[in-house]
Amino acid sequence: MKRNRFFSIYILLFFCLYAKGQTLDDAKSWYLEGRYAEALPVFQAEYLNNPNNPSVNQWLGASLYETGKITEAQKYLEFASGRRIPDAYLYLGELYAKLYRFEDAEKEFDKYQQAKRRDNEALEILDQKRANAERLQRAVNRTEDIQIIDSLVVLKSDFLSAYNLSASSGSLMPVQEFFSGRSMTDETLYMNERQDKVYYSEGDAATGTNLYTMDKLLDTFGNEKRLPGTINKEGSQAFPFVLSDGMTLYFASTDESSFGGYDLFVTRYNLASDSYLNPNQLNMPFNSPFNDYMLAIDEEKGIGWFASDRFQPADSVCIYTFIPNPQVQLVESEDAGYLARRARISSIADTWKEGADYGPLRSLAQQKTVSRQETAGDFTFVINDRTTYHTLSDFRNDHARSLFSQALGYEKQLQALNEELSQKRDQYAGGAISDALAASILSLEKESESIFREMERLKMQARNEEIRTQFNQ
Repeated sequence: MKRNRFFSIYILLFFCLYAKGQTLDDAKSWYLEGRYAEALPVFQAEYLNNPNNPSVNQWLGASLYETGKITEAQKYLEFASGRRIPDAYLYLGELYAKLYRFEDAEKEFDKYQQAKRRDNEALEILDQKRANAERLQRAVNRTEDIQIIDSLVVLKSDFLSAYNLSASSGSLMPVQEFFSGRSMTDETLYMNERQDKVYYSEGDAATGTNLYTMDKLLDTFGNEKRLPGTINKEGSQAFPFVLSDGMTLYFASTDESSFGGYDLFVTRYNLASDSYLNPNQLNMPFNSPFNDYMLAIDEEKGIGWFASDRFQPADSVCIYTFIPNPQVQLVESEDAGYLARRARISSIADTWKEGADYGPLRSLAQQKTVSRQETAGDFTFVINDRTTYHTLSDFRNDHARSLFSQALGYEKQLQALNEELSQKRDQYAGGAISDALAASILSLEKESESIFREMERLKMQARNEEIRTQFNQ
């Protein structure tokens, strides 16, 4: 009891000293100007003196919410809402939506609508908040069924320490480690397995960051290229990672389609157009209304990682370890509460399959290096009359393995393209004849032929590289 009383007195003195010289009127002015971080300590000090004042609870809760302290804000906004402070309805509704409590959010929005029914500007803001909540709810209903086998909360300043990639997956490092003289940031750089190509972000907080690449020219990197506008949109693009096929790019973006902060996206290089396809936003639980970033997949280990600051202290981030799905599989459930828990990652145990033992994979994820694993055959690739490979780990030459990985990527792209082509041919044969459809079929046929030639060229080059390695041993 004495210890708790002493602690409360200490906190009171701290806020009083911090806010010394600043009045409640000053804080209210800052609040109206959107300077929430400056207003926050004054409201905290005022709350300690007057905890039952509804307006103080509203100002404090809103300032906490606006400075990213979502869970801390909840009790103050609930108190203010219970005392019929209209602005608390709107804030609390938005907060509930971020917690995927959509029915509770709509109740708060209804109360705000009644209170502001003659204020057209306020109702326009309400419409936007409702639209965001509805978009979140649709996303929750499309939550991906991934198995999250581990989670680890680490300091943001050292979050890459949780990513234990195999050599075949390339490497991740802070941007300033690669570029000497670059100011300290939490942004990262990806270098491929051959260490001859890097992907990174460049820019600043004011104008946003964009993704770039550079190639190794003799002993130095150069030939900087900005990735195309399909990737570098509004906001910031950062935290790139490329699969071993050299074509599949994961990155984080804050553009207008984001649920909040950074969201994770994926795109693929299109050989026919010599550019990247329009990125796809990943499903929940990869994304959330908070910052979700730095997704990396180690194909050799069969493990992936991504980072999220959802419900974490300001200096921390949670790194989730998951098993990548070969194809997107959604959670099948009519239980809205269960879907919300899966989307929010309330418990990683909810994602586990019955009877599965994830211990070996967790151990593998924590290994700093890993020897190439002998696994069940993934493909059949004839090297010569005496040798046939079935896994990437069969390759002895790193360059040959990288080339064949790219060929496999083209093979997947070709398969998807041929499926689309088959559908359009069926439409044409079924009587849906039009100039646009005919032109689309011709375009797809040319693209398919181009990808097939490049895939075969890469396979032949990989085979020759591997044969030379065997011959020299």
